[in-house]
This record gives sequence, structure tokens and C-alpha cells, in this order.
Amino acid sequence: MSAVQRKQLRSGSAPTIGLVSLGCPKALVDSERIVTQLRAEGYEIAARYEVADLVVVNTCGFIDDAVAESLDAIGEALNENGKVIVTGCLGSKRSDDGTNLVRSIHPKVLAVTGPHALEEVMSQVHSHLPKPHDPFTDLVPPAGIKLTPRHYAYLKISEGCNHRCSFCIIPSMRGDLDSRPIGEVIREAENLLKAGVKELLVISQDTSAYGVDLRYRIDFVAGRPVRTRMKELCTELGALARSYGAWVRLHYVYPYPSVDEILPLMADGSILPYLDVPFQHAHPAVLKAMKRPASGERNIERIAGWRAVCPELTIRSTFIAGFPGETEEHFQYLLDFLQEAQLDRVGCFAYSPVDGASANLLCDPVPEPEREERRERLMALQAGISAERLQRQVGRSMQVLVDNEARTPEGRKCFLARSAADAPEIDGLVVVKAARGIRVGEFAQVRITAADDHDLHAVLGAGKDAAGLGVDAEAGALASARPEQVE
Repeated sequence: MSAVQRKQLRSGSAPTIGLVSLGCPKALVDSERIVTQLRAEGYEIAARYEVADLVVVNTCGFIDDAVAESLDAIGEALNENGKVIVTGCLGSKRSDDGTNLVRSIHPKVLAVTGPHALEEVMSQVHSHLPKPHDPFTDLVPPAGIKLTPRHYAYLKISEGCNHRCSFCIIPSMRGDLDSRPIGEVIREAENLLKAGVKELLVISQDTSAYGVDLRYRIDFVAGRPVRTRMKELCTELGALARSYGAWVRLHYVYPYPSVDEILPLMADGSILPYLDVPFQHAHPAVLKAMKRPASGERNIERIAGWRAVCPELTIRSTFIAGFPGETEEHFQYLLDFLQEAQLDRVGCFAYSPVDGASANLLCDPVPEPEREERRERLMALQAGISAERLQRQVGRSMQVLVDNEARTPEGRKCFLARSAADAPEIDGLVVVKAARGIRVGEFAQVRITAADDHDLHAVLGAGKDAAGLGVDAEAGALASARPEQVE
């Protein structure tokens, strides 16, 4: 028995670990698995550096700002606690001289692992803070420990990516596509729904490619043979969610022809009529330079086909403005695409070089001020498109999922909710006037009374309009003062 274990035995206290989680939802799922395993083995989770025996920092290394944020977080943990284990995407990055980037800047860290490395993290934790004797594993729920609010959860179906987009270094950090067997995914989904989750957000690097690496191998769901493939996954998740009265939302769906098979499931209500499709650009020459896996020529046709099958479909996408070699003609082509496509939700990034990406070697870089100016023009165009599409919702009744209770700057109570068209943190909100019967974490039926560029405003049920409710100063203040979503 180690000295630490003898101390714990005498004091009756369990070892305590702090966790700092940075980056995308996929990294958040990795953090959830780390926390779940820690709790399963009897470790306590600390909310403050000073009470933790050790700190795990799950990092992001995708763009320069994320690298800087992660390095700052590691430095803060070292200063405040001193015992730090680093994991995540930044852990796999190298300095110019080939040494590990994290160790070269923070040599005092106890250990560094890459992303998706639960076993390595736990091994390092055991080395530096031995697990307690006889852990009470039954204290950990089957759904694991979640870092999201109770009513929604991310469901990661695969790791890594087979594509080699020139602006992206994720495959070099997370590896090639590695799909989870469908039986394992459905069991996790059911555990989450049993725990009270109302919305499952399906995530991966390439959801459309789910199962390709396994050659769509057959696995078992409740004793039934089922192929590990996107269509079967959506069918199983849809049936399961319906039995619990929950939502299923798809993220990171590449516009392959196979996506057409999913639209009927959206049309019949099995899964939400929502597609998060990362188009990134529209001009064929730019897409070729980006090495995107789907060309842009047929995307308008695809979008029209999807909407013909499911008229209620919401499409969100992201774009890059100012990619190396992008001319004004290329950019205008993208703006024309947006005008014709009439996408519901759009995000745009001014191109930023990423250390290690092959796009850095391309000719004709766009000056940084011009990149930002193009981004602003794109978002200004999209704001008008979004506002017009949201106006069509005024007067309609819809189901929403209530995320938070809030107050206006004037102190009036309201609720911040999301419709089927709104993913958490990246899309708009439905601001609902306070009324009896609304509960955070539950569904509510509301009627839309007003809309602005990004958000809807509503009252409970289908009664008469509330006096004075509209896009006024109160609504505008709400749109710019959204509280953090906390459990």
C-alpha cells in the first residue's frame, strides 16, 4: 500500500481530481469518459484547483487561438495546483524542432497524451495518484458522468477522419476514421435516455461515413443483427428516441448521396429535420484547393431534393472566407450560392493558417484585412436571409426544449429555449415569455409572436398575443446577454 493510500485510509477521504475541458463537443465527450472512469474508480471530482490532488487538462490544438488558450490553461493549472496531466489534441502537436509542444513550453507537467486516450490518461492518473481502495462503482450511473445540462447529451459515434482537407490537421491528431459498433452506440444512447436526457446530439468528424472503416459490419442491438451504417444508426436512434419522447439531432453530415436515405426519417419525425452540413465553400476551384470530399456543383440540387422530401428541414453550415487563392470572383460565386441556397443557419470564419496544414503552402494568400472583410460581407448577407426565413415562423405553434431561466435587463423573467431548428450554443434561441407550466429541461408548446435576425420570441401555448410582445428593446437586450447554459 502506497503512502497516499495509507493517508486516504486514515482520513477516510478519496483522492480528488480537477478537470479542465477545452475544445469542441468531441473533446467534451472525451472529458465525460475520463470523469466517468474516475468516478467509477472512486476518485472525487474537484471544482477548484486548491482542493484537487491533481488536475487533468483536456486541450484543443486546432487553430492558433485554441492552442494559446490551451497552453494558458495548462500554465494556470501548474501555477494554481502544480500536478498536471495533459491530454487532447494539443498533446499530439510537435514544436519546430520535433519535440512535444506542450513539454517544450511546460516541462513541469506530469504527463502528456494525445486525444481519445482514456486508457493512457487513467494509467498516468494511477501512477501519480493511486486509485482508492474498494471504489463504490455503483455510485456511477450507467449513462456516465455528463458535463452538459441534464436534458441533452452528445453521442459520439466515431473518432478520426479519412479525409485530408488542406486546411485541417485533425486526422494527424485524431487518426483515421474509427467507428464504434452500432450496438455499443445504441446501448449508450438508451442509458442516456433512461437517465432523463431529452435530446441526443450525434457527433463525429464525418457522420455520413459512419461504419465505412468497419465495412458496415453487423453488430447486435437488443439481440437483433444490425449493420454499422448511417441509415441503420438513424433508424435505431429514431425508434429509441420516439419511445422516450426525445429528440435526435445530426451534426457534421457531409453531403454524400447516402444522406438522401435519411430524409424520410426526418420527414416522418423519427429524427429532427436538421442537417449540419459543413459545405465550407461553393466554388469548384476553391473546393478543389481545400481537397474537400464533395464538390460544390450539385449542392444546390441536393438541397432542393432534401427540401422536397422534408419541407421542414433546417440546414446549417459553415464557410471559410479568404482561403488562399480565392479571388473576388470566387467569393461572389459563394455569395450567389448562399442567396440561392437560402440556408437557415450559417457560420463563417476568415481563413486562418493552421500549423501543419498543407494549405499553408498554397500560392496567392488573401491579405488578412480582406479575409475579414469578406467574412463580414458574407455574414451580412446571411443575416438578411436568416431574418426572412425566421419571419415565416411568426404565428406558428411549435415544440421547444427549455434550456434556461433568465431575466431581461429590466428584471422581467423569461425562458431561453430551442426549437428543432436550434442546436445548443451554435444556433438561435426561442425567447419565451414567463408563464406557469414552463420547466427548465422539459419540452413546451409555444406560439411564435416575433422574430429578429437570429432568434424567435414566443408565448406559451396557442393563446392570444401577449400585449406588447415583439422585437423591442427587451428582445434586443436578450439576444446580446444570454447566460451560460449550466446544469
